[in-house]
Amino acid sequence: METTTRTVRPPAIAALDELQQLIGERVVLDPVQLARASRDSSRFQPAGLPLALVRAESTEDVSLALSWAHAHSVPVSVRGAGTGLAGGAVAYQGGLVLSLERMDRIVELDVPNCLATVQAGVVTADLDAAAREHGLFFPPDPASAQTSTIGGNIATNAGGLRCIAHGVTRDAVAALEVVLADGRIIRTGARTRKNVVGLDLTSLFVGSEGTLGVITAATVRLKPVPPGRPRTFRASFDSIEAAGRAVTAIAAGTAQPEVLELLDAQSVAIIEQYSPSGLPMPKAAVLIGQTVGHDAAEAAEVLVAVCRTHGAVEVGTSEGDELLEARRLANPALTAQGLRVSCDVGVPVAQLAAMFHGIGEISERHRRRISIVAHAGDGNLHPTVEAGDTPEEHRLAEGVLDDITRLALSLGGTISGEHGIGAVKHHELHLQLDAGLLEVQRAVKHALDPKQILTPGRGI
Repeated sequence: METTTRTVRPPAIAALDELQQLIGERVVLDPVQLARASRDSSRFQPAGLPLALVRAESTEDVSLALSWAHAHSVPVSVRGAGTGLAGGAVAYQGGLVLSLERMDRIVELDVPNCLATVQAGVVTADLDAAAREHGLFFPPDPASAQTSTIGGNIATNAGGLRCIAHGVTRDAVAALEVVLADGRIIRTGARTRKNVVGLDLTSLFVGSEGTLGVITAATVRLKPVPPGRPRTFRASFDSIEAAGRAVTAIAAGTAQPEVLELLDAQSVAIIEQYSPSGLPMPKAAVLIGQTVGHDAAEAAEVLVAVCRTHGAVEVGTSEGDELLEARRLANPALTAQGLRVSCDVGVPVAQLAAMFHGIGEISERHRRRISIVAHAGDGNLHPTVEAGDTPEEHRLAEGVLDDITRLALSLGGTISGEHGIGAVKHHELHLQLDAGLLEVQRAVKHALDPKQILTPGRGI
């Protein structure tokens, strides 16, 4: 897949000296470094090299870079660690890449108010580790937490393993610092629990994928670390539909896990080959969950009993995070096997069994294996289609993913639960959003970015 080519007018190239005068050595023109900064972790590929890369170290750098891009109508792609899977950070040919990776300072840990103020380039796991030194933790927990950045998580409204208990990234954001397309700096939200002053612009920018403004800093909510020792449980199933019914029963029960993940048999085999961890090899699927709090052990046993009732053939509980760490290896393990043609859809939890059954029918119809990894507790699935390493094979696999997306929508679901639309999903937007909704969203985009320089042609 390639980006849409954007042609930059000659005055923009002539104005590079002006950009360098504004930002100095943080402007990079070296082709090797430009190529390295042109891609993210998606299968989407750039059409050509960008004009320049700005390695911002401050909000002022971002403001100056956007003022310059706005003046010269240069398209801008925004990146943190480049872990995005939707192609939202891929560079535009002749555009400007704005990197926030160096803006990695934890500005403040406000322990009494359970808040942290951080720059956009702070790595998610680093914030969580800093908070834990004070008995707190950062609830959002994407599988890429060891490398993804807070700014990227907010821009895509990232989900992750703990969503079933703590919600998505939006639920942890109290306030934002944002640079608009023309370089103006605004600050949204408040440090208070309640705030009903004006429009909720914080929520507007969360999940906007860099299309409305560049998030440079955030005040986020922390939570106290649960008491006691967490308990991990697993349950293997001979039918993936049975595993889906078990998840639905757990979601409707009184004992609630903090994490509830699903891996099908193919995914387990690939992960174990990539990094052996002792994951049990199921006939169809395995559920992996974790409970926390003083009653973690008791809750885990209740959840294991629910799994048995719904067809689990092998169950177990333990202390430690080994099984969850194995789950985090799913994406790199699948990628290492060449399985990059994947998607991110969500369905209501009660529709999981129907979704799994439908994916099985799609696999048979297309005669292609489809592996499934899921944040099962909140109905978010990541199916990956087997495909050879040729453009034609990838095109056919993309068609399979489109069928999976339509299936999710037919069950009351969404075309993306957490990765975002970016470039990879942009052609599917019309399947979920009608013309009126798209018109309203693009009107908001035009009001904040009239020259359409921020992540054009993606997200919305």
